Amino acid sequence: MNFGDIILILIKFAGAVVVFIYGMKLMSEGLQKAAGGKMRSIMSRMTGNRFHGIITGAAVTAAVQSSTATTVMVVGFVNSGLLTLAGAIAVIMGANIGTTITSWIILLGMSVGAAEYTFPLIVFALASPLLLMKGDKARSISEFVIGFGILLVGLRFLQHTMPDLTQHPAVLQMMHGWSDSGFWVIPLFIIAGAALAVLNQASSAVMAITLLFTANGWIGFDIAAAIVMGQNIGTTLTANIAATKANTAGKKAARAHFVFNMVGTLLTLIVLYPVLNLTAYLAELLSGITPAFNYRLLPVAIVPLATTLFHTFFNVANTIILSFFIPQYIKIVNLMVKPSPEETDDDFRLRYISGGFTNTAELNLQAAQNEIQNYSKRILRMFTFLPNLRTAKDDDEFNQVLQHIEKYESIADRMEMEISKYLTKAAADLSAEGSQRVSSMLRIVDNLESVGDIIYQIAMTRKNKREAAVHFDQELNDNLAHMTQLVQHALDIMDNNIRNDYHRIDLDAAYKAEQDINQYRDTLRARHLDALKLGVYDFAIGNAYSSLYALYEKLGDYIINISEAIDDSVKTAEVLGQKNETTTK
Repeated sequence: MNFGDIILILIKFAGAVVVFIYGMKLMSEGLQKAAGGKMRSIMSRMTGNRFHGIITGAAVTAAVQSSTATTVMVVGFVNSGLLTLAGAIAVIMGANIGTTITSWIILLGMSVGAAEYTFPLIVFALASPLLLMKGDKARSISEFVIGFGILLVGLRFLQHTMPDLTQHPAVLQMMHGWSDSGFWVIPLFIIAGAALAVLNQASSAVMAITLLFTANGWIGFDIAAAIVMGQNIGTTLTANIAATKANTAGKKAARAHFVFNMVGTLLTLIVLYPVLNLTAYLAELLSGITPAFNYRLLPVAIVPLATTLFHTFFNVANTIILSFFIPQYIKIVNLMVKPSPEETDDDFRLRYISGGFTNTAELNLQAAQNEIQNYSKRILRMFTFLPNLRTAKDDDEFNQVLQHIEKYESIADRMEMEISKYLTKAAADLSAEGSQRVSSMLRIVDNLESVGDIIYQIAMTRKNKREAAVHFDQELNDNLAHMTQLVQHALDIMDNNIRNDYHRIDLDAAYKAEQDINQYRDTLRARHLDALKLGVYDFAIGNAYSSLYALYEKLGDYIINISEAIDDSVKTAEVLGQKNETTTK
């Protein structure tokens, strides 16, 4: 085997891995599209205690075939306050159980019988949306089937790219010698497994490669087990990357994922050889072979099954044992992640989407929704500065408040541009329901930016009034203060609607708040016209006063637009859901 042959093998092998990962990606995204927002909703609700959290994490990960998807969602939920750190740790533990399903799918795909049906499976999936099934959900299921078929193709490519090492006995003898090198070699392959998971950004690909190596007899059961433990550690990197822009709580959730897998690996190393013997015994028992309770006597043909059993045993046993130590986990991550001296909103910072796209479209949508919640929080903070302009004791205090508002207005403009750009890209690979949700989000972002513009206009009107030495009497100040309270109430309802699941918005309360603003504006306008006729105050005072209450009323218009955009998204999703149910029957 010369250098050129080695390069060719590596290129083919890399291509096969890419095909496999693409198939897994299609599977995951198809399932997520079919589920819509239900997975996110389930995860945010069913985490009342650690057992519910574990079940939820396992079920969601098994359903979407991606522990990465689950853990990134967990970081987002913790960051936005929808999930406690204890609940997040429980879900992450469950995700490790759910991801073992992928190993069994790969083991099944390695069988000759499964691979023979690959292309008929893909052809059927391509044809079914046109001939048999209608509706967006049906197409998403078809995408999942196509992804599964491509995954099988990737596995077959991986099998065919494996060189025949029997023709190179020196290399084969060296690889076999690893298992005879003693316990010290196990940590090295744990590190190798972690590195492979980091490089591939897909633990399933590392699992597939490991199983193929064992099937060819290149590595022993103990080495395969070490790589399995390593890839469990390496896969935690994605969640930690997602948490780089998160707040302290989000970072703690990501670190908890890493700590859990590290502690589980260390505990397993203590009893590694008894565990290997036990899983080897079970693999031989399931295969109908007389068990020997000695992993070194395991036939090569049984090692892939034993490796898959070890993966399952490793995650299930660690979850059961370590779930009783969640409070201790919280103490550890609290030591690892210190809170920032001040987590302030006074600087431009995107917490959720600045890291780019994840490999699943539904997560891009979740990241955008989290960012919109962050955007809404900033707008509400910006509004609270306005009363300080009226109560400022001197020009320095007034200018300091005005600078805060100007800075927030600039941040609001940049956030609107970045979120809109992100949503436009995300819409390219979503279901019809997801696309409608993107349209709703774009309307929300546009109106939030308009709210920020109006707040800035109110501030500038206050500035012009101060420079012109225009003074309001107590009655006019009280009227504007009451209008401010009405708008604040409407903003609170709007923010609550943005933060809740879109199917649980309070549209009636939003309409009532807007109606109160409009009615009070009408009352102030009538009184204002009467005051001008009677000469109660001069034109300069009247002009500044009417401009201010009109701007506050304009805020109410943009605020109600946001709740209406959410409601339109819900109604359209319900219509699409009914169509999907009708067309699939």
